[in-house]
Amino acid sequence: MASDNMRPVYHPAGHDNELRAAVQDLRTGRWVSMRNLLADTPDWALWTQRTQVLATVAAGSDAVQAWLSEEPRSVAALVMHTRVLVERAVRAHREGHARTQELWQQAWEACGTAARQAPADPVPWVCLLALSQLDGRQRLEEHRLAPPGPMLFPGPWALLSEADKRDPYNREAYHRMLQFVYARRADGSLSEAVNFVQWAASSAPEGSALHVMPLFVRVERYRRENGHEKALDLHWVTEDATRDALRALQLWFDHAVLAEASLLDLNQLAHALWGSLQFEAGARVFEALGPYYVSVPWAYRTRSPGDAAQAEDVFLRARARCLAAARDPRGGPDG
Repeated sequence: MASDNMRPVYHPAGHDNELRAAVQDLRTGRWVSMRNLLADTPDWALWTQRTQVLATVAAGSDAVQAWLSEEPRSVAALVMHTRVLVERAVRAHREGHARTQELWQQAWEACGTAARQAPADPVPWVCLLALSQLDGRQRLEEHRLAPPGPMLFPGPWALLSEADKRDPYNREAYHRMLQFVYARRADGSLSEAVNFVQWAASSAPEGSALHVMPLFVRVERYRRENGHEKALDLHWVTEDATRDALRALQLWFDHAVLAEASLLDLNQLAHALWGSLQFEAGARVFEALGPYYVSVPWAYRTRSPGDAAQAEDVFLRARARCLAAARDPRGGPDG
């Protein structure tokens, strides 16, 4: 049961206790827990999520390289090595590092090797999608293929299709495609992003995290506005915004395995329900979050989006409002 006074905590592993233990060991340079965790990971969706988190932690060390050197025939080690190289290339691109092109090439080659060695694994294809955002001008042919439907854009559709074959509606694959949309133009065409997430969610089954994606695009739209908090306050009480929030609740949250749910998705949904005054429904999501939170999108409701303390304060106020409505339904508009 969530408490109004419980301080929020950020941890990349969220509710995944086994992943949290592996992350702790990885931060000290130990890789055996990571190997054992991945060996026991039961499905591609969780595999994708766990390898992504582990790569963000391992990118600043040589722990994965040590594992691969110790067990050169390990396919899991090879996939994690690819993950780390891709993470480093994406970071270098974001920071405008002089070695970006070199790191990109290394990562791209590693993706090809991993795809051949692990033909059933969606992660090498997800990694190629992650690298596609480095090609904002779409110079590579594989990044400007014709789209599968109207109102969509030329892009790396074959890469998305390969990931989809291996793990249909893979959450990270579609979010990487969304990042490509933002990167392909200087203004990161938001109309194309809206069309993409609506297309993606339209065919996704119940329980798929793709139903949350429209909420991400709505926040991105208003992130780019001046006066973030005012724009968001006005935006979420509109009929279509409320509809998006409730659809994500009904089609994703009500059917999802919440123990494996992305903290990003849970925070986006909690924020959208609170913003659209659906306080009782929001309380359910805050209960599922427990002590865990991420600063986005809460930071965009502050005067200083880079101030973590302000973001935490907004999160706490939203949680308190929703939990209060759940205790006294007569006090909320959705009661």
